[in-house]
Amino acid sequence: MPSALLPASAIPPPHEAHLLARYRHIRAATETLAADLSDADATVQSMEDASPAKWHLAHTAWFFEEFVLAARLPGYAPYDERFRYLFNSYYEAVGARHPRPRRGLLTRPTLDEVLAYREAVDDAMTALLATAQTDAEAALIELGLHHEQQHQELLLTDILHLFAQNPLRPAYAHELAAAVVADPRPAPEWIAFEGGVASIGHAGDDFAFDCEGPRHSVLLVPYQLCSHPVSNQQWCEFIDDGGYQSAGLWLSDGWRWVGEQDVQAPLYWEERDGAWWQMSLRGMHPVDPDSPVTHISFYEAEAFARWAGRRLPTEAEWEHAAQKLPATGNFAESHALRPLPDRQNTSGVLRQMFGDVWEWTGSAYLPYPGFRPQAGAVGEYNGKFMSGQMVLRGGSCVTPESHIRASYRNFFYPHQRWQFTGLRLADDL
Repeated sequence: MPSALLPASAIPPPHEAHLLARYRHIRAATETLAADLSDADATVQSMEDASPAKWHLAHTAWFFEEFVLAARLPGYAPYDERFRYLFNSYYEAVGARHPRPRRGLLTRPTLDEVLAYREAVDDAMTALLATAQTDAEAALIELGLHHEQQHQELLLTDILHLFAQNPLRPAYAHELAAAVVADPRPAPEWIAFEGGVASIGHAGDDFAFDCEGPRHSVLLVPYQLCSHPVSNQQWCEFIDDGGYQSAGLWLSDGWRWVGEQDVQAPLYWEERDGAWWQMSLRGMHPVDPDSPVTHISFYEAEAFARWAGRRLPTEAEWEHAAQKLPATGNFAESHALRPLPDRQNTSGVLRQMFGDVWEWTGSAYLPYPGFRPQAGAVGEYNGKFMSGQMVLRGGSCVTPESHIRASYRNFFYPHQRWQFTGLRLADDL
């Protein structure tokens, strides 16, 4: 820890120094993501599922103020008592909150005022982190940092949805990181797994959300996974074969959703002169046939799998296949900001299991055997949402790499697709 940042008497011991360094790194990363946004960019809310960038910036400061500073520092005075109402998300135990669908009406506080709020919280947290933390306190701060990384991803996906509503199709970022792509591109293969009794769920002392445990045994029948996620080219074949017009491919709820929303392609796809184009964080560009398809709902993923004569993997199958693989890939740190083709011509192994796109599974988001939510308000973090949602695995091109592990369980409602969601096919052996 550079001594220039703190007076000698305040230099924290090694454990606290690591936590302080992580805190500063992650908090700065959030503000970097918003650095080029105007106050208008950061204020507008494009739909109820999305939140303004300004709200993400404020809410993540609110989390540390509400759950760490107020609890640890006797007599701590909130930066602005009104923010407790404005920037609470869904914590019933904390109290009343501003309605989510109306977050885009918060023209005040301004973006600059929100950044000043973050700075004040950071100053208080820096002083706190210079002191010793109990294991429970350190765990709560670590939860806050992973919570912030979730909002970094949401900030980007929400900005993409917002910019996609603008006829100018503005780009969030223009420069595309150079990508080395295998040539010829590797063809998809089927990778077999014997099945049997397997263990899934988080184990060990590293951070995990409560819903990732307890670790437990599952019985898997022999199965196989495709080596690659489904590509844009494969999705074009689905479209050309009338996939969106064939009721027999769809779940009843999915078919009703297709009709009510007039769905004819993945979200952000537009047909121009007989060719498909796609809106991304880098603006409009032709659909890359070799990149993983993204911005599809669970309904679309399930219909595609049925059209292909396959199925979606269960989350147990996905984790069993992934848990010995390195959690590396095209994450936010690559700065590509969109899914990319496979970069290696490697056969006989699973590719792109991590990064690029969140992969829908066929599993409902439910508690593992023995799951108990934490006591208090933070116990509302995951457990209260275990109804009506489906599990996704693996992270995406806008997920921070240090945020992902094989046991990570993401979850969304079946119709939602503004996140970077894709699929990988599975089948029985």
